[in-house]
Amino acid sequence: MDRDTERVPLAIVGAGVGGLTLAAVLTKMGIPVRLYEQTRQFARVGAGIQMGPNAMRVLAGLGLAAPLAEVAFRPPSMRNREFDTGEPTFELPLGDETERRFGAPYYLLHRGDLHAVLQEAVDPSLIEFGKRLVDIGEAGEGGFELAFEDGSRALADAVVGADGVHSRVRERLIGAEDTSFTGRVAYRTVMPGNYPGKPDLDPCVKWWGPDRHIVIYYVSAGRELYFTTSVPDEDWTIESWSAVGDLGELRAAFADFHPHVRSVLDACPSVHKWAIYEREPLSTWRAGNAVLMGDACHPMTPYMAQGAATSMEDAVVLGRCLTEADQHGGVAEAFRRFEEHRKPRTSRIQLESRENRWLRHSTDPSWVYTYDAWSAPLEAGNDEATSRAVPVSS
Repeated sequence: MDRDTERVPLAIVGAGVGGLTLAAVLTKMGIPVRLYEQTRQFARVGAGIQMGPNAMRVLAGLGLAAPLAEVAFRPPSMRNREFDTGEPTFELPLGDETERRFGAPYYLLHRGDLHAVLQEAVDPSLIEFGKRLVDIGEAGEGGFELAFEDGSRALADAVVGADGVHSRVRERLIGAEDTSFTGRVAYRTVMPGNYPGKPDLDPCVKWWGPDRHIVIYYVSAGRELYFTTSVPDEDWTIESWSAVGDLGELRAAFADFHPHVRSVLDACPSVHKWAIYEREPLSTWRAGNAVLMGDACHPMTPYMAQGAATSMEDAVVLGRCLTEADQHGGVAEAFRRFEEHRKPRTSRIQLESRENRWLRHSTDPSWVYTYDAWSAPLEAGNDEATSRAVPVSS
């Protein structure tokens, strides 16, 4: 039978951080899977990403703690400062203190480095590139037929939509999602970690202004510097990671910020810009033997650095539910159990993130960081940490 029409047990649409993590989890659990990725090849997209202890626990369970440590930056703390004076508002100890308190490290990474490490945990033959989904329909016995832009098709007994904030799986199976433009935009870039005249920067810091902020931290084992912002801008409504921003506008937006901030922006060679949208928690994530995960079902504003982390948690919990599918009524029931367990936690993070108050002042992050997707009881309502933090070994 042609590879495009061979019926696979489980199709994952999207091979981003969430989709790759799910493929790695299911491979570890012995569940056959195939990924369909719209890009023609993976690229090192220029963005930073924060992996808190809850996310690092997922990666450690896949045996990826050691390779992550080689490409990550391990900050001693997360500082929060007033935009102009630099007066500290709150400092969260990280480094050794995070591992002691939460049983896992806190790493800062280039998103491309995280993606590359996850790739190593997935057999390349399982990934189909150049497969932009255009439609999905029923194919008998609860299965689905996937139609791609290149004219090819695929059959699957079950489907997981890991295709991000603009999920085609969600659109076709559940319906269009309501979005609300916040009137704010984010600028971001990855740049050299050293530049002429660079001051002694905080390794990881968020500068809080009256109506805007900027987060700056090191990635790539300290060789590169990353920043991301939130700035009022009612006119820019493009929600795309590839759109290019104007450096003059960016620098003007932070002209009254601390000299350390202005130093980074003055040295920035180029910048991307995207509009920040809010979404309400979805009423459902699933339709029969299809389910959504990650940004496809609980997209978040970036203010708590938990978007990727929660998609990785999703991957582990979804894998656990699927391994128990035979005892709990099949795949559709496994997807129901997955949603029932995950929705309270992701909805809480989704709604808290939009408030943009996380860590500005004294904050106890335990309810986020101590969650263990590998062992949390699979019942509804586990938005609080319900399992012990297992120390990560590299």
